[in-house]
Amino acid sequence: MTNNKVLVVGGAGYIGSHTCLQLASKGFEPVVYDNLSNGHEEFVKWGVLEKGDIRDRQRLDDVLARHKPRAILHFAAMIEVGESVKDPVSFYDNNVIGTLTLLSAALSAGIEAFVFSSTCATYGLPESVPIDEQHRQAPINPYGRTKWVCEQALKDYGQYKGLRSVILRYFNAAGADPEGRIGEWHEPETHAIPLAIDAALGRRDGFKVFGTDYDTRDGTCVRDYIHVLDLADAHVRAVEYLLEGGDSVELNLGTGTGTTVKELLNAITEVSGRTFGIDYVDRREGDSTTLVANNDKARAVLGWEPQYDLAAITRTAWNWHSRRNQGA
Repeated sequence: MTNNKVLVVGGAGYIGSHTCLQLASKGFEPVVYDNLSNGHEEFVKWGVLEKGDIRDRQRLDDVLARHKPRAILHFAAMIEVGESVKDPVSFYDNNVIGTLTLLSAALSAGIEAFVFSSTCATYGLPESVPIDEQHRQAPINPYGRTKWVCEQALKDYGQYKGLRSVILRYFNAAGADPEGRIGEWHEPETHAIPLAIDAALGRRDGFKVFGTDYDTRDGTCVRDYIHVLDLADAHVRAVEYLLEGGDSVELNLGTGTGTTVKELLNAITEVSGRTFGIDYVDRREGDSTTLVANNDKARAVLGWEPQYDLAAITRTAWNWHSRRNQGA
């Protein structure tokens, strides 16, 4: 391998930085491209940082010409569902226009392998569970729709321009590097595990559970939590698959195991050894009862197998957040 560089767009963020760690361990050289609006410069530990925005075509052309990466992994997106409802314009500007600009730069640079960070939010409200890749895509918020639009563009670019891609639809990313070097860090934080851990650490006043009357084993919603390093492993496998000539494909990334909100909170109480206030309130509009992945296709195509269970997810997350907690 004469050139083992991979451009990791959004590589200073949560999943992107863990993927850089995994890429480096597999002999690749990550080149991080990030505007640091949501990423963190201190997370860039396994390659160089090229500061830039995905909507800046000139900057993208310059970085691609200098580094000549063999593949691109695209993580750079706005992801907060509630914010997408309040400000859909910014989501379309960054997620759609930014992705189309990046794709045009990739085509001009002769890139043939592109891995796209997508989401189970493109499916909308599930008609059957577990959800496989053939499930109808009907996103119910601007965030999910921006990702769906990008997926359609990738399919057209593949069919008509020869750009081969792997679309990876995440379920609930969670956990952190077991060594505590990087982890989940969003401002503001909206994800369940960090919010519950912050409650256990005394950083926030309790945790809200939205709805206790769902048709599940304990009345609370069920979600599929997948460790960030399992996600990172799938991305590296996707790069290798494309570089070996693999065809375009879309894959779900989840464990296939559902966890209720109450079970999640019990796991965090157990790993932290602390109790915290829990406020049971009404359901949120748009929340699905159960979101669990059918991951058979990812196993078959990539030879991928999730390695971390819920205990490992909560343990590594606790390790990361408690180290960063100044008030604990």
